[in-house]
Amino acid sequence: MTGPRKLYIKTYGCQMNVYDSERMAEAMGGQGYVQTDRPDDADMILLNTCHIREKAAEKVYSELGRYKGLKAAKPDLRIGVAGCVAQAEGEEIMRRQPMVDLVVGPQSYHRLPEMEARAGNGAKVLDTDFPEEDKFERLKGRSKAKRGPTAFLTVQEGCDKFCAFCVVPYTRGAEVSRPADRVMAEARDLVERGVREITLLGQNVNAYHGHDRGLAGLIRQLATIDGLERIRFTTSHPNDMDDDLIAAHGDCEKLMPYLHLPVQAGSDRILKRMNRQHTAESYLRVIERLRAARPDLHLSGDFIVGFPEETEEDFRATLDLIEAVEYGSAFSFKYSERPGTPAAERPQVPEDEKDDRLQRLQALLTRQQRALQDAMVGREVGVLFEKPGRQPGQMGGKSEYLHAVHVEAEGLQPGDLRKVRITDSGPNSLAGTLV
Repeated sequence: MTGPRKLYIKTYGCQMNVYDSERMAEAMGGQGYVQTDRPDDADMILLNTCHIREKAAEKVYSELGRYKGLKAAKPDLRIGVAGCVAQAEGEEIMRRQPMVDLVVGPQSYHRLPEMEARAGNGAKVLDTDFPEEDKFERLKGRSKAKRGPTAFLTVQEGCDKFCAFCVVPYTRGAEVSRPADRVMAEARDLVERGVREITLLGQNVNAYHGHDRGLAGLIRQLATIDGLERIRFTTSHPNDMDDDLIAAHGDCEKLMPYLHLPVQAGSDRILKRMNRQHTAESYLRVIERLRAARPDLHLSGDFIVGFPEETEEDFRATLDLIEAVEYGSAFSFKYSERPGTPAAERPQVPEDEKDDRLQRLQALLTRQQRALQDAMVGREVGVLFEKPGRQPGQMGGKSEYLHAVHVEAEGLQPGDLRKVRITDSGPNSLAGTLV
């Protein structure tokens, strides 16, 4: 008697891809697939790709090359590429890697089961459309299996901002928001299965318009769900941080005091060249208003160094902005060209200058992150415990500020939300004792 077919998914990039991979696994579960963490054990391999990082496409081709031997040994093995690289380079993937059976874009993965069936009949299947139907409505209901205490929930996709360095508007399409009633239904289902913290996802999540009061209205409605203890959201644009959403950081107890608000640069000249549509000063005023609403708010940001035509003076303006904000964490990268975007056609900064600036910027961010983390020692925080630590009797979780925290205590279970007094600050985590 043969067992169920096995699906191996490798996920690259952002939290939205994590969510998409979960939904693709659920869709294929309806076709008799169960997940495996071993590609050599799989009947289907699916790479869910991201196009944001440098040389993203080449990394996908390299990964596919590792599976040539598996495909040769198991001709019935199905290999698929999904996500943003699939959207951007679907036909090229098929041309360069003939062993790939199907390519599906991020707006079409609800069609994955029928694509797999066609591939099973020997067809090569490519679907990178932007279909009119709502993929979330076309997907079957989520599995009723028990979940961990945290979950991602996509509420908005696409972006209309067209930053000069970004491919998202081309790979994910225009901004689309899910209706609030459907988000609420999925959130309630997650809570019924053990989830206590939900992170709302979107390429530009604070542009959400599926509720008549925007993202703040959705957050306040979600806060009425019994058993849902924590709400977060990412990623936001400074221009869409409206008055109601700022106020929610002060008056909605379940909205956590942590916000990822990318600025990318501190030079107005570079921000204009990036088509960011805000200035350094307008960004700082948003931060001021947020901290007035929630004084203990921890901020995270994104920074690109070495953007085309960036001078040392421009870069120093970015360092000045970082000094003014004091970030709890941040993501920083050297600029890399994305074919088809405006910035790719402009004069580039030499690589050695990019390297030097990135090291200086990351050193400043690391100092800030460590100072804010060290300042937590002696404070009491709420920790949502998620999984056992590396040592026996140790349990790890996240504080409301998204710090990793571990304690030595018997009897704790994933999903427990407890007060912890912080006793020590390590390089990347905090230690504490139960209060």
